[in-house]
Parts: sequence; C-alpha cells; structure tokens
Amino acid sequence: MWRRPAWQVLHQFVRHESDTVTPLVLERSMNRVQLLGRVGQDPIMRQVEGKNPVTIFSLATNEMWRTGDSEVGQGGDVSQKTTWHRISVFRPGLRDVTYQYVRKGSRIYVEGKIDYGEYTDKNNVRRQATTIIADNVIFLSE
Repeated sequence: MWRRPAWQVLHQFVRHESDTVTPLVLERSMNRVQLLGRVGQDPIMRQVEGKNPVTIFSLATNEMWRTGDSEVGQGGDVSQKTTWHRISVFRPGLRDVTYQYVRKGSRIYVEGKIDYGEYTDKNNVRRQATTIIADNVIFLSE
C-alpha cells in the first residue's frame, strides 16, 4: 500500500511542480506557405536607406471547381478564382537570382511564410499589407 512505482511519484511531483511554478515554455508553431503560379509583373528591387534590399513581385494562383449535382464527368459549371500574392525576397543570393531571372509569365513555385505589416502611403494614410516572405523560389518554365 505504501509502495508506489517510481514513475507515479515522479509524475505527481512534476504535476505539482508545474501547478505551482509557471515555467517559460516556448510553444512550437508553424507559418509555412507553398504557392505554385505565374508571375504577374517583372520583379522590382527596392532598398530603403539603412535597410536590406528586397526583390518584390506578384504571383497569381488559380483554383478551379465544378458546381452542380454531377460528381462524374460533364455535369455542372466550372468556376475559377484567381488570387494575387505579393512575394518579397530578402535572402541575398535568392534575391539577386530572382531579380535577374524571374519574368512576367514565368511559372514558379514559392516556399515561405506569410507576414502581415503596416505602412504609411504617400498621402500619410496607414495601410495594411500582406506579403509572402520567400525562403525558396523554384523556376519551372516561362
């Protein structure tokens, strides 16, 4: 009756310890985006004084689906949606290669993370911007 397996004692101690002290625990999370699409404009390179240069371009991705009752073959209407994404490339080697070789109409695959930011436009109006920070850009075709 008085004997407990060591793991039960340890488990109870750990549970008690975690209830009394809030340790600093870094939670793991994921922010990954994968896009396959066509470039909408030739890339531009921008550099703000004192900051790293960045190559920026737009990428269009398409979704298609069939609506209606028929699951096989011809029935229903085909719907399509095009979504435009702003791609920013900060990595020095990737930034330069992207600026040099990516052109409007190129088919590319982009891996990166999504980023939400805010900026002030020319008229002093605060605007929100969503961009994909590219970690990898793979050129598929023209």
